[in-house]
Amino acid sequence: MRELILVIDDDEKILSLLKRSLSFEGYEVLTASNGTDGLKAMIDGDPALVILDVMMPQMDGWEVCRRIRAAGSLSPVIMLTAKDDVSDRVKGLDNGADDYLVKPFALEELLARVRALLRRSVGEKQAERVLTYEDITLNVDSREVERGGQRIELTTKEFELLHLFLRNPNRVLARDVMMEKIWGYDYSGESNVLEVYVAMLRQKTEEHGGGRLIQTVRGAGYVLRGEA
Repeated sequence: MRELILVIDDDEKILSLLKRSLSFEGYEVLTASNGTDGLKAMIDGDPALVILDVMMPQMDGWEVCRRIRAAGSLSPVIMLTAKDDVSDRVKGLDNGADDYLVKPFALEELLARVRALLRRSVGEKQAERVLTYEDITLNVDSREVERGGQRIELTTKEFELLHLFLRNPNRVLARDVMMEKIWGYDYSGESNVLEVYVAMLRQKTEEHGGGRLIQTVRGAGYVLRGEA
């Protein structure tokens, strides 16, 4: 199965160049010409890596990168920019980017960085098959969940919700981001479905006397964090 790379850039020439070059290297390539379409493609496609331009209209690359991380994605992000200021590089890294390349760039260098980040990402994903926070453990492969040595039986959606929390400990997850990740953009069911599932997940993870780990952040969303 070919690895999927998402390229987000408002320059059609760069989009075309990168799509041809990455496809020639054996990758599957998805493109978007603005930040809004890029975010939707990110959630729908779940790419292995993102190449992201900084200077775009409507939503710049820094904001796109921040939202990618807020959505819980751990896919590596390479930011492309015409600016070589240290402050710009720091801003990109602070917003969750993994690498930074200044335009005009050598195609060979970009491809080398793509390979390096994908190798690192594979190693990290293999280590993430068992996720743990405090006394709760989730095994991605066996789909088993335990807390304090006690087995917890979860439905598919409850498991996906807990998995999202465990991939983002101590990070506040916005309600709309969680809805998109678990139920998708086109969900048209009950408006309080997230609150219902959070309540059920809390009940199951606390039923053997464990303290509350899923906290409500009023006006923002939820966070996996031990009680103060």
